[in-house]
Amino acid sequence: MGVLSRLSYLVRSKVNAVLNRAESPHDTLDYSYEQMRDELQEVKQGIADLTTQKKRLEMQKERLEENVEKHNQQARQAVDQDREDLARRALEKKKAKMQQIEQLESQIAELQDQQDQLVDQKDELQQRIEQFRTKKETMKARHDAAEASAQVSEALSGAGDEMADVSRAIERAEDRTQDLEARSAAMDELDETGAFEEALSDQDAIDRELADERADSEVEAELETLQAELGEGASANGSGGESVDAETGDVGEELADEEVEQELKELTEGEDEDA
Repeated sequence: MGVLSRLSYLVRSKVNAVLNRAESPHDTLDYSYEQMRDELQEVKQGIADLTTQKKRLEMQKERLEENVEKHNQQARQAVDQDREDLARRALEKKKAKMQQIEQLESQIAELQDQQDQLVDQKDELQQRIEQFRTKKETMKARHDAAEASAQVSEALSGAGDEMADVSRAIERAEDRTQDLEARSAAMDELDETGAFEEALSDQDAIDRELADERADSEVEAELETLQAELGEGASANGSGGESVDAETGDVGEELADEEVEQELKELTEGEDEDA
């Protein structure tokens, strides 16, 4: 099969498929019914034309029969008047008319046979049309019921186009809802971590690091101040205690150092917690 033949076959197949989908059983049945009615009408018209022709022949036969009777009377009158020649002429015309009558009778008989056949065909066709009309209405009712049942089945199973569109709309709504929920959760998480505050602040990363360094320096300076103050207090206590011996003074200094270290530790932990 050549390329053109294959292409032609493919086109015909596609066209037939489209026509089959577009074809309505109602239209097809109604068209067939109308075609049969047209045929019946043609048969009736044929019967009417045939009957008309037969009637014309019958009328012509009647006129010939009248002429035969007329020629018969002419022959009698001619014999009464001793006109044998006129009687012979009248009888000859009578014979010719009778031959025409025989031909007409033969033609009329043939037309009558044709008319009887057409009437029988008309009756049979009319009966078939009535049967087809009943079957047509039954088939149309069955088709409508089957189509309604198919639509209901498609609706229940979700196989119909409308149900498919509804399903896709539901899926899109679910996806959109999930996106909004995820976005809302992300916003809450960023808000809790303070990311929004950093984003809204005018300081960049370098400014924030410098601020942290300044805070650490201030803490160290305050720590040194506290250490200096505590050191001066310990020196004053050692010079004024004349009644305390050297061993007692050493123990007092050790206790003072431990207290200073403990307080320093508490202050340091407190600053870390504040930071």
